[in-house]
Amino acid sequence: MADLVDRLCRHASAFAAGIAGIDDATVLNEVVFTQVCAEFGNDERTEQVLTRLLDDGTTWISGSTWHGRRVMRISVSNWSTTDDDVARALDAIRRASASA
Repeated sequence: MADLVDRLCRHASAFAAGIAGIDDATVLNEVVFTQVCAEFGNDERTEQVLTRLLDDGTTWISGSTWHGRRVMRISVSNWSTTDDDVARALDAIRRASASA
């Protein structure tokens, strides 16, 4: 069980690092477990990124409101998530951000 939790936390950290490298993207929380909240400049653009991401179909990541801001909310909780899954999801987030 400890290995599973460590792997999920590592994936969340990888998401945070990847998103932090995207222009106008900001990771809003300290990633200490499996949750990542990020914004893309403002609420409207964040919503556009989320819409494009879901339209892309590579991954399913939800939006939420956190501290009054629209955010991308990533929750890494599936035991079968791999490093390759995270890399593909980050590529999709980059594409969505570039087209928003």
